[in-house]
Amino acid sequence: MGQSGTARTRERWARGLRDEGRALVVALQFMTRLPLPAVAFRPALLARAALYFPAVGLVVGALGAAAYLLAALLWPPEVAAALAIMAMLLATGAFHEDGLADTADGLGGGWTVEDKLRIMRDSRIGSYGSLALVATLLLKFAVLGSLAPDTVPTALLLSQMLGRWSTLPLVGVMPYVGGGSGRPLAEGIAPARIAAGTVFALLVAGVMAPQQWVALAALSALAVAASGWLFRRQLGGITGDTLGAANQALELLVLLAFAVHD
Repeated sequence: MGQSGTARTRERWARGLRDEGRALVVALQFMTRLPLPAVAFRPALLARAALYFPAVGLVVGALGAAAYLLAALLWPPEVAAALAIMAMLLATGAFHEDGLADTADGLGGGWTVEDKLRIMRDSRIGSYGSLALVATLLLKFAVLGSLAPDTVPTALLLSQMLGRWSTLPLVGVMPYVGGGSGRPLAEGIAPARIAAGTVFALLVAGVMAPQQWVALAALSALAVAASGWLFRRQLGGITGDTLGAANQALELLVLLAFAVHD
């Protein structure tokens, strides 16, 4: 290969690295409220960013773990658990919790598919959404407060990572029936990036929790399959809100799995 060919190869690699860096920033901007450099949004870039959703979960989990460890220096484990949850809510702007509440309102309050989707689009929270949020947050608090302190950071990291991973297989196999910001993601993500994100999540889980790896992998697969079945049966497919609900469901199940093993 001549010098011109080598230069072109280097340029392609450099351009690819820049594109991946922008995709990572977009993933963080999409799922968190963290202050980051501005990146011009393009639908294709959001689909590219989906590969990094599990990594975003690790970032959020790391913030929660740091808050827990710092708080545990001054207060009992229960207080540290509450502050860790608050730190993660602040970091994400309750992005997925909002989807959980909307999904609960829609599935609980609507009789037809059209009614359910209409209720989910309503920005107001109803009784079902309120109950889902309260129950989920209370259970997270109870589980984190019951874990051994040295187990909590790993549980937070993996629950946040696997929760966000759930988006990848759901958008890969389910029809998208909603609107809003989720449509470019659902319609543009490449199967290779879904596979790469899945391999990344499995490798991280295997390194961080080798004894629970098989159980966590099986639990994640079953949770995603059950979520997909429910959303298809109730709505005919997924929406952005249901992706948030699936995230919260898997996150909570992973925490419960650590409580069983702790």
